[in-house]
Order: sequence, then structure tokens, then C-alpha cells
Amino acid sequence: MLDKKLVSLLNNQINMEWYSAYFYLDIYSYYTDKNLDGFGNWFNVQTQEERDHAMLFIKYLLNNSEKVTLQDVQAQHFVFKDFREPVNAAFEHEKKVTASINNIYAVAYEQKDFRTMQFLDWFVKEQGEEEKNTEAVLKRYDLFGKDAKGLYLLDAELATRVYTPATLVI
Repeated sequence: MLDKKLVSLLNNQINMEWYSAYFYLDIYSYYTDKNLDGFGNWFNVQTQEERDHAMLFIKYLLNNSEKVTLQDVQAQHFVFKDFREPVNAAFEHEKKVTASINNIYAVAYEQKDFRTMQFLDWFVKEQGEEEKNTEAVLKRYDLFGKDAKGLYLLDAELATRVYTPATLVI
């Protein structure tokens, strides 16, 4: 049995991952509506990854005979003023997700819950990649996005991103 505080934090993380999927789905819709299908593709892949993350947390709790408590997910209705704003919002959001994962890890560490720490190791690494990749898109936008041809080429580059399911063994 896992500590109740840890179970609560893991359930909250499930909600954060579903929120992230909704968040990226909203950004996907924004870019696709603006005919930036490459940006849309990039965020659609993000949506799929966040869904996978939520399912991994659910599976971890169930495999440890803990109750999954699904919570309401707030729908997004952002109004973006320009093409850069959603990418920046995504980067800031990834930093919040990283902080949340790190907090859960710290609690597991305090409790000497090595199994949970081992499970979270994958997410710690994943969040490093998430921040790096999102920041890279933001930096590329800052370099090229204000020029129509540069935006076109960046959009084409982002269209090549392919979804790869998570491979964490629980």
C-alpha cells in the first residue's frame, strides 16, 4: 500500500496530465484553424503523449491496489493574440508539470518509497525532454517565426513530428 499523501499527489498528477492533454488539444485546434498544420501536428502529438502519461499514472495506482480518483478537467478557451503565445504558454506549462513531478518525487524520497521513485524516474527524464523540446520550438519561432517564409519552413518542420507511444514498463 502506498502512503495516502502520495496517493493523493499521484491522483492530482493524473488530473494535471488530462488537463495538459486538453491544453494541447486547444492549442492544436488554434493552429489548425489558422492553417498552421505543422504546429497543429506538433501539439496533437503533445496531446497524445499527455494522455499516455495520465494512463501510466492510473496504471501505477491500480497496480499498487490504490483507488484512482478522477477529477474534473477544466476546459480551455484561450484567446491567443499571436502565433508565439501558445508555444510560450506550453513552455511555461511544462515547467509547472516538472515542478509537480519533482514534488511527488520529493515526497516519495522522504518516505523511502523506492518503487514510486523508480516509477517517477521515467517522468523526471521525460519532463527534461518536454521542456527542452518546447523551448526549442519557442526559440525557433523567435528566430524565424516573424518572417512569413521562416514561419512556413518551421511549420513544415513541425509537421514531421511523429507520435511514439510511451514505453514505460510498470
